[in-house]
Amino acid sequence: MTLLTALGLSACASLSTPEIVSTPTATFTPEPPTATPELLALTVNGEGITLAEFNAEVARYTTAQTALGKTVDSAAATSAVIEDYVAQMLLAQAAHTNGFALDDAALQARIDSLAAQVGGAEALSAWQTGHGYSEQAFRSALRRAAESAWMRDKIISNVPSTAEQVHVQQILLYNQDTAQSFLAQLNGGADFDELAFKADPLTRGDLGWVPRGYLLNLQIEEAAFNLSVDEFSDVIVTDVGFHIVRILARDPNRPLSPDALLSLQELALRKWVEEQRSQANVVLAPQ
Repeated sequence: MTLLTALGLSACASLSTPEIVSTPTATFTPEPPTATPELLALTVNGEGITLAEFNAEVARYTTAQTALGKTVDSAAATSAVIEDYVAQMLLAQAAHTNGFALDDAALQARIDSLAAQVGGAEALSAWQTGHGYSEQAFRSALRRAAESAWMRDKIISNVPSTAEQVHVQQILLYNQDTAQSFLAQLNGGADFDELAFKADPLTRGDLGWVPRGYLLNLQIEEAAFNLSVDEFSDVIVTDVGFHIVRILARDPNRPLSPDALLSLQELALRKWVEEQRSQANVVLAPQ
């Protein structure tokens, strides 16, 4: 046996390669990155408005006010947008509760209609971009507007078209001494209509038929509805001036004028929103 053979380093041995056992390498599959949640500007009953969407709406509001010749500061614009969002979201949520929700097909039909009105899908897309809307934000805003409008119409439809009304005439003066002088004359038997003509030759102070909730000043309204026909009030002081009010007639169920009906519908809607907001969970992010 040669030394080479004894050492196992012969040519044959060299061709016999020892088996190499590979150690399995543990494989690691990284988890997909967690999406960073979008910052919210406000939530209403758990439904949120992103900060980006909110800021875009503030910019749109400011631009619109400027176009109307009005100056609005950042705080006022922010406050107005908050109130509008809260009201719209409460109305849309109530629409869902009452069984109405705008489905995707109906939403797309509205978008197609808008596109046709502005000259096509590209024109609508350009409008969205120019007004700071992403595609998703635009769809969300359109859906919310449609659903809140449905609930608004449901609320105002409950306002009756007739109501108790009084026919009001007033003497409006801008000096307290003069007002007290007119009141003394009335108490002495002077004709109310003649004194009203002196104060306002154009209208004689005729305010027409008014229902409760129509007059801007609650003091005048309260006095008017507590007076009997042909009875007049004491001097009522308001920010406008000094009023003496008389009732010309009363009707317990008179049809509302279009203007009065609209005013009472707006009042009903405002009261509904105020009541719902008092019960809602509204969370505002620090501004």
